Amino acid sequence: MLLLKFKDQVIHIRRNMKKNRLRLFMTVLATAMGCAFLIVLASIGFGFQKSAEDEIAKQMVLTQANIMGKQVNGKEQEIGPEDLKEMESIDGVKAVVHRLPVSGELSMEGRKSIEVQPYLTDLKEEQKSDLQLEAGRLPKAENEVLAGYHLAGTLLTAEERKQFEKNMNGEDVALPKGFSESLIGKTVSLNVQGKGKQETESQDFKIVGIVKKPSLEYARDTTLLISEAYKEKLEGITGSKYSHYDPLRAYAVSIDKVENISNALKEKGYLVDSVSERIKGMSVFFNALKIGLIFVGAVAVLIASIGIFNTMTMAVSERTQEIGIMKAVGAQPAVIKRLFLLESAWIGVIGSVIGILVSYLISIAANTVIPMILSSTAGGGRFDMTFSYIPPSLVAISAAISIGVAILSGLRPAAKATRISVLSALRREA
Repeated sequence: MLLLKFKDQVIHIRRNMKKNRLRLFMTVLATAMGCAFLIVLASIGFGFQKSAEDEIAKQMVLTQANIMGKQVNGKEQEIGPEDLKEMESIDGVKAVVHRLPVSGELSMEGRKSIEVQPYLTDLKEEQKSDLQLEAGRLPKAENEVLAGYHLAGTLLTAEERKQFEKNMNGEDVALPKGFSESLIGKTVSLNVQGKGKQETESQDFKIVGIVKKPSLEYARDTTLLISEAYKEKLEGITGSKYSHYDPLRAYAVSIDKVENISNALKEKGYLVDSVSERIKGMSVFFNALKIGLIFVGAVAVLIASIGIFNTMTMAVSERTQEIGIMKAVGAQPAVIKRLFLLESAWIGVIGSVIGILVSYLISIAANTVIPMILSSTAGGGRFDMTFSYIPPSLVAISAAISIGVAILSGLRPAAKATRISVLSALRREA
């Protein structure tokens, strides 16, 4: 009985594969093209999903969960201080930022803001939520406040307000820049409507910090964050009750706690929107898209398998005498079958490696060239989008499909080799 070690089998396979290098090259090329097509096509789905997830991550802090309201027995219920304590008690919650919007007009040194949103907030909770500042520091005294990054640009003089109105009316007038110096250390006045609806009262605040610029280019932050210690005082001036929290956000100690916090809040009747919720909602669509693209790409691999089948069939025909001699000296059919299957698998492995390398090059080129083309056609606009993304899981799936199809393509030729008669093989040699 002829026994071949695995090392000897590999040497035997390599020697046979070198006999017809052109045919081998064309077969490997077809396999590589099929594998590359599968990866590149599926990477489009992965790229779109990554772009969508990155966009969501820009709009929301990863550890943030937005609470839009509460429902009890199908009826909406206003969120109060007791609910805030309930949220804070949930495992993994680091901070609950609750802001109360206030109506008012902001003025400073003869300038008035055309766009400001004052909020009453717990500045300690803001600090625990890792609120980042562009400049300055966090408030220490009650009359100290934080200003949004774009608030200075909304403080206009009387002349600038006229210029702004002309621009809004469609006249060819540039938008005013507003206050161009730093707001830190400046005293601003918040004018709120009194109970009489005709008189206004002002409250003076000192700006000590500027909130960090929003990550989204189109987002504008014109907020004024005031200590909630002023709540009763402002309610006394306006005659209104400030009780509707908007926005209301819970922050987790880490990303892996967000989903558990969202589920806990839902169980208590809160309406929650978080990064994990949005991504979960998109995953169904993108998973279907990726499966469809992988299926279409797998067709190219199946087409390439025809070349492997032909190559292995020709190899069996050309090595009939060799197979007969191996059988004559005691080689078992299983050994002969294994040799041909290893050869077809080796073709699949080489083709997969080349296809993976080529697909990465195509992916890099696509993410570099396509945004440049779109930017030039759109008149210089920026396209911050991933058109092709190749995760390790896609590489593993594609390689498994390519190598698996290659082995299946070699099954029939390998089985044919085991059925070759020793006598007919030796007679053919003679």
